[in-house]
Amino acid sequence: MRNFFKIFFASLLALIVFGVISIIVMLAMIGKALAPEKVVIDPNSVLVLETSQPYGEQKTNNPIGALLQRDASETPGLYDAVRMIEHAAKDDNIKGIYLKTDGNPNGFATSEELRNALLQFRKSGKFVYAYGEGMSQQAYYLASTANKIFLHPQGGVDFQGFSTTIMFLKGTLEKLEIQPQIFYDGRFKSATEPFRETQMTEANRIQTRAYLSDLYGHYLANIGKSRNLDTATLYRYANEGLIQNAHDAVNLKLVDGLRYDDQVMDELRKQLNLEKGDDINFVSLTKYESGADYKSTSGDSKIAVLYAQGSIVSKSGNEDVIIASEDYIKEIRKLREDKSIKAIVFRVNSPGGSALASESIWRELELAKKAKPVVVSMGDYAASGGYYISCMADTIFAQPNTLTGSIGVFAMMANLQNFFKNKLGVTFDGVKTAQYADLGSATRPMTETERQFIQKAIDSIYSTFKSRVIAGRKLQAAVVDSIAQGRVWSGVQAKQLGLVDRIGGLNEAVACAAKMAKVSSYRLREYPEVKEPLEKLMKTFGSDASASYVKKELGANYSIYQQIKRLQEMEGEIQARLPFDLLIK
Repeated sequence: MRNFFKIFFASLLALIVFGVISIIVMLAMIGKALAPEKVVIDPNSVLVLETSQPYGEQKTNNPIGALLQRDASETPGLYDAVRMIEHAAKDDNIKGIYLKTDGNPNGFATSEELRNALLQFRKSGKFVYAYGEGMSQQAYYLASTANKIFLHPQGGVDFQGFSTTIMFLKGTLEKLEIQPQIFYDGRFKSATEPFRETQMTEANRIQTRAYLSDLYGHYLANIGKSRNLDTATLYRYANEGLIQNAHDAVNLKLVDGLRYDDQVMDELRKQLNLEKGDDINFVSLTKYESGADYKSTSGDSKIAVLYAQGSIVSKSGNEDVIIASEDYIKEIRKLREDKSIKAIVFRVNSPGGSALASESIWRELELAKKAKPVVVSMGDYAASGGYYISCMADTIFAQPNTLTGSIGVFAMMANLQNFFKNKLGVTFDGVKTAQYADLGSATRPMTETERQFIQKAIDSIYSTFKSRVIAGRKLQAAVVDSIAQGRVWSGVQAKQLGLVDRIGGLNEAVACAAKMAKVSSYRLREYPEVKEPLEKLMKTFGSDASASYVKKELGANYSIYQQIKRLQEMEGEIQARLPFDLLIK
């Protein structure tokens, strides 16, 4: 027996030692894989910008991709990309930019920021070449900044005009005998339409046509300016369906030539004075980030850039791209109390969310505004709750194609009584100690009195929302009431109405904040702080893996799943948001 215990404990000790050593080795491997590589930018290099890459507001880590050596470990944020393009214009080692334009999943305002940076880069005298096998309309928008646009001989350019389609679920709910109990304020508040209508209301059609026309007009005007074509000609190309293949794109001067990939490489070699067959020093944005000192680090004063991207919620969750009021209250308070931070630039890219969470963030920003300048920079969206948390700023910047406004609120509560009874054979009964103890229960319809309770709460929050806009934008109550009503506006329209002060991007917002703070030299500090790769890795194994699996299984139906999931999340809480994705094609 004594020998048995000796062998047992010796084996156990060996197992523990082996486990500890394995963990140390694994952590060392992970550390090596995730450690930033020291990069030296060689002379005669070409910076590569892939337009098919989604650019979030902040840098994102992909630790699993790094470990598997399959994908880039990091993806720069939008402002990082913009500043790197600006830095490359002054970098003697960078001779030009190569745009790979096979797609563009980014929103209109994000594309606008990138496009403006590329146009500014061209002023340096360096070249920009674009190439794609098949260009979407948004990809072509970026490609149009190039000195030369090349297209695959068998490829094409999508140039058919803009459209948006909304999925309506009223018929589905009726078949399932699910009754959506809907409350809202604002005749343009189309958020609940997919659940109460079978097609767009006339009010929604009016507002959608108005902002879509603004976006399209801006799109054509900028392309026309870059390609030396008038807007009427471009409109005719799309309206008459004249761009059907690659040769049409060349003949109608949308692109400069048809080339295969190897031929484009030869074009680049000519620009770089290289011999045929010589290697080209391509530098990705991720690589350039590690080798270029593109961030402002001079000056004792600091300006904070606080990014707010995603839906507005009250509590933190597993998702990175959300605006949790409990987190942002702490962040804003920290920035307000930090004496070295002279101004705050609040970057908002959000379709809204919880009205209560929006009010909480608004309150903390209002306090910060009393201590130092607060400037808002709007991204693709700053609508409903996204506008709620923006309206108090000293100055608001938006891009011409930002979607904003949507000043209105709504709530939805499902009555599932008939669904359970008639479809599943399930019934409910219970006991309560007060008449309204089960208010909001999904197992029965609301009474008229209960509906009045909810509508009164909606009216109160809508009134508060408008009062925040009146005070923040210094507008008359009647004016705000007329431009509220849940209506979505483009950035151009919003500026005309006084909802936005100036047209511009993050660079302009930062410059404005510095001027308001009366500082000439400063360092930028960006918040929230990006998670460390190892911390991100631990989180990625859970949430990202499950999301990737669902996306893979559902394929094209993933967007429907997201909308249904979002509907579940909104259940019972008063919302200031756009609940459906405004997908503009």
